[in-house]
Amino acid sequence: MQDTMIEIGYYNSPIGIFKITGTANGVQSVTLQIEMTVMPPENMPSFLVTCAEQLAEYFAGNRSEFDLKLDFSSGTAFNQSVWNALLEVPYGLTTTYLKIAQSLENPKAVRAVGLANKHNPIAIIVPCHRCIASNGNLQGYFYGLDIKRQLLELENPMSFARQGSLF
Repeated sequence: MQDTMIEIGYYNSPIGIFKITGTANGVQSVTLQIEMTVMPPENMPSFLVTCAEQLAEYFAGNRSEFDLKLDFSSGTAFNQSVWNALLEVPYGLTTTYLKIAQSLENPKAVRAVGLANKHNPIAIIVPCHRCIASNGNLQGYFYGLDIKRQLLELENPMSFARQGSLF
């Protein structure tokens, strides 16, 4: 039987401090700590250290895919299906809520896909930031559209960079 004690660690990213939780079964959450300004002392188990290292590589532009065990046990079956579909969206590209719903053979579930994204506990690694509205607009990110844009710019600066003024 695997140890299921929940472990906690932190990673200080360019956009803020992330709290990472998980068990030997996998990473359960990566959540931005909006109120936290100081990193707690480091004493993470190796699987959380690996997660933090891979996040650092991602933010440095040196990692486009994560190689981690993930534990989706906190989500409903539908949410888990959406999160697994998000894992298939390639780095630097986007999909739409509608395309995810269609891939799940439930094209009327667009809003439910949006809610599953909102409840995604494993930010960045399960790339809900890559999901946009069908009209191409950025929409609905639990950390705000500015952070969503930053993540998309990091992954594909030519497509998502802010346009400068000509005048």
